Amino acid sequence: MSERIHMSSPDVGELEEAAVVAAMRSGWIAPLGPDVDAFEREIASRVGVAHGVALSSGTAALHLGLLSLGVGPGTVVVTSTMTFAATTNAVMYTGAEPYFVDADVTTGNMDPVLLRRALERLRASGETVSAIVPVDLLGKTVDYTGILAVAAEFEVPVLADAAESLGATHDGRAAGSFGRASIVSFNGNKIMTTSGGGMLLTDDAELAQHVRYLATQARQPVVHYEHTDVGYNYRLSNLLAALGRAQLSRLDDMIASRRRMRDRYKALFGPVEGVEVFGAAGDEHDNVWLTSIVVDEAVTGWAPSELAGFLAQDDIESRPLWKPMHLQPVFAGARGEITGTSEQLFSRGLTLPSGSALTEAQRDRVAARVTEFLRERSA
Repeated sequence: MSERIHMSSPDVGELEEAAVVAAMRSGWIAPLGPDVDAFEREIASRVGVAHGVALSSGTAALHLGLLSLGVGPGTVVVTSTMTFAATTNAVMYTGAEPYFVDADVTTGNMDPVLLRRALERLRASGETVSAIVPVDLLGKTVDYTGILAVAAEFEVPVLADAAESLGATHDGRAAGSFGRASIVSFNGNKIMTTSGGGMLLTDDAELAQHVRYLATQARQPVVHYEHTDVGYNYRLSNLLAALGRAQLSRLDDMIASRRRMRDRYKALFGPVEGVEVFGAAGDEHDNVWLTSIVVDEAVTGWAPSELAGFLAQDDIESRPLWKPMHLQPVFAGARGEITGTSEQLFSRGLTLPSGSALTEAQRDRVAARVTEFLRERSA
């Protein structure tokens, strides 16, 4: 059987190996150390904010960001339904209630019109909305111009979930620089990786310090171990930060590599009626983390699951777009402003191999199989 082709495997090599070995030889093996400090500065500088706090995951960054904004039991967090479970899980960790907002059909991101409707409804019922958490889907930023305007009107802080969008921009500003704070993820399948890891980014020095405090077990600055708050063991390893620094130096090249694969899919599917490359409009501002297509079966005569099955025969990975959170059994009964857009994207969407680690031979293999499938279906 041929070697399996994954959607987005880690893109690491000799540079990353050398960085990790150097960190090991420095003696800074335990969490924290000079590479963590440097990584925080370098990511913050890349994004254009004053402070970065390196953490064990993007989920940890969301959790501590929410806690530092005062989110807790008896409050509501308005968030995207079209996202990975980590976003909503972090809300649940705080004891707050998630309230889901559906998507814009073009991008899959939170619809500012529906956000306004949600805030109006919650205000009218006298509920406390403690935060808004919009999610940048598949590397494309939300409409921060619209989202932040609505948030400011209702005086609700925004914690931007930019887990998937490092390297993207909105209106000339980098993803990760919006709201009271933003978070990014360095999970193994992301645009760049530290194996596992994430970071909270903000211009708010007090918020950054509080997140850093909570992430190190809320230890008081005394010689003995003194704790006046419940803390968390959420700091990033110095070894992983060294890996991240090497990856950051290659970020633009990795984005360019993914963009070449996106352009190849555009060429493959462009002539096919009923298929569009998801979010292709304005994608020069994306980090093109993952490329998906949206299929209108009534026009094509075939469903995305058929293409997925065809690719799987050659050990090529693909996957539907995120299943919306309001459809997840664990969140059954959750409230929200739901129009059906995210459900439509879930049923019609398919994500294809997109990673910068794909070899030319693997890219050719994927393209050949897609071409063969399209030829068979059009015959």
